[in-house]
Amino acid sequence: MKIYLDTANRQQIQEALSWGILDGVTTNPSLVAKEGKEYRKVVEEVCTLVAPRPVSVEVLHTDTEGIIRDAMEMFPWAPNIVIKVATTPDGLKAISALRKKDIPVNATLIFSLNQAILAIKAGASFVSPFIGRLDDIGQEGVPLVKDIVEFVEVHHFTAKVIAASLRHPIHVEQVALAGAHIATMPHEVLLKMIQHPLTDIGLKRFLSDWDEARKKMMEAKASRTTARVS
Repeated sequence: MKIYLDTANRQQIQEALSWGILDGVTTNPSLVAKEGKEYRKVVEEVCTLVAPRPVSVEVLHTDTEGIIRDAMEMFPWAPNIVIKVATTPDGLKAISALRKKDIPVNATLIFSLNQAILAIKAGASFVSPFIGRLDDIGQEGVPLVKDIVEFVEVHHFTAKVIAASLRHPIHVEQVALAGAHIATMPHEVLLKMIQHPLTDIGLKRFLSDWDEARKKMMEAKASRTTARVS
């Protein structure tokens, strides 16, 4: 399973890159707005930073013509851009049109298998079921990931399933076992994946034992030196 970061923040991306585990980035207008810079500038900076890894960039309109217009404007910004389009009737029309122009699309805001089926049939390269938001309304999001993956595999589609709206590390584990091709997550979830109290305790114990052993070695060395002088 590939790991994407759901962000537009340069420092967060650089940290994930330094770990050697980042496979791509997803972002949206809300995340870009937090950076306090012009939309295109932020997108181009992110794309340059993670290239050649893909960066999913969301359109700013919801009608078919507006989506296509946004996509045609954004796609040349960088060679690793994927266009994010909401899975609506207008979105499906746009996805179909963009496929004919060889522009890759990430069909986002998916909450059912039916939506995923239609997005894939329309030509989406990626589909993004939103796990956390389903959990928020009392529905289980992880089984949806498994169902979409099964649909893709049974019918031999090439679309990749991006498990999105992941709220905690358990979500990451669950979608990995459900067969998600990609998991995209906020920076704080990525940080929590590496954390475990037993790791901290073990590291502290190892360092404490080493300090004690080094202290004894230094005392023994000092004792031998004193003995030779005497």
